[in-house]
Amino acid sequence: MIAPEGTPTTKGAPTAEPPPASTKRMLWRGLTRRCALCGSGHLFRRWFSMVPECPRCGYRFEREEGFFLGAFVINFVVAEGALILLLIVGFAITLPDPPLGKLVTVGLALSVLVPLVGYPFSKTVWSAVDHIMRKTMGESYRGGRQPGFKSRG
Repeated sequence: MIAPEGTPTTKGAPTAEPPPASTKRMLWRGLTRRCALCGSGHLFRRWFSMVPECPRCGYRFEREEGFFLGAFVINFVVAEGALILLLIVGFAITLPDPPLGKLVTVGLALSVLVPLVGYPFSKTVWSAVDHIMRKTMGESYRGGRQPGFKSRG
């Protein structure tokens, strides 16, 4: 039986060209901690330890120092958004006498937990955003010209 295009025939053997994906599909893959290009899972050894490259298509995730700065920003914005939402809802529900001690305690817990839980998601979402930006700017993924793949040869 012949494997479909873009599917490796042996485990761990990267394919030459990942199948094309729409913007929505790439974002969904990022939100579900999968490779934005090929949809492969198993990108994390542990919660905070990402594999250096996709096990299916061979895409290198951190191609240069500081690549995941965008992931940090995504994680920061989500954490701050959750904190702002907590404060707005907390004050709106408890006015005219809001329990400041409880709001501060819950806010501190939220400020620690949301970034910890969101860490791996922010990395895969940022990888998807990077692919979408490259696709929008017209950079080609074909012919080995995409900058994240290992050089052949």
